[in-house]
Amino acid sequence: MQTGRHGQHGAVFMAMLVTVAVVAVMLMEVGTLWSSVLQRERESQLLARGDEIRRAIGLYYSAGNTYPKTLEDLVLDRRQPTIKRYLRKVYDDPLTGRADWGVVPGPGDTIMGVFSQAAGTPFKQGDFAVIDQGFTGQGSYQGWVFLHGPGQSHPATPTAPHGDQPTR
Repeated sequence: MQTGRHGQHGAVFMAMLVTVAVVAVMLMEVGTLWSSVLQRERESQLLARGDEIRRAIGLYYSAGNTYPKTLEDLVLDRRQPTIKRYLRKVYDDPLTGRADWGVVPGPGDTIMGVFSQAAGTPFKQGDFAVIDQGFTGQGSYQGWVFLHGPGQSHPATPTAPHGDQPTR
């Protein structure tokens, strides 16, 4: 009789191990799915913030026929007698969590656009707004360039804030 009980305990133990293994695999799948959901949300935020910065650059340009020298110029435009604000603040890049945008240089050491310097391949590869059609099929977030410029939708070679060239 003693031998039978030990066999039952062993079977219960094995069943518990299998259950723990199945739960662990399910948790890994949920973690992967959650990570994908978060990344898609960050991409959506990047599109919204990038479009907002592009819009602000356009408004700044329209108000004085020059591009801003820094992104802070979009927060406080002191070129007019009354201060204008095109952005409430310089937004952080949602993919990096820092305001370390790459910039597209304009004439005379100005900024015509921005892009994320985050590494990685975007999940979103199509179905962009008309103004962002150039983002279709990009293999890098650095290809998502939010540019304001007459007749331009995508720059030839954007540059990073410290002169670093992004990888494409």
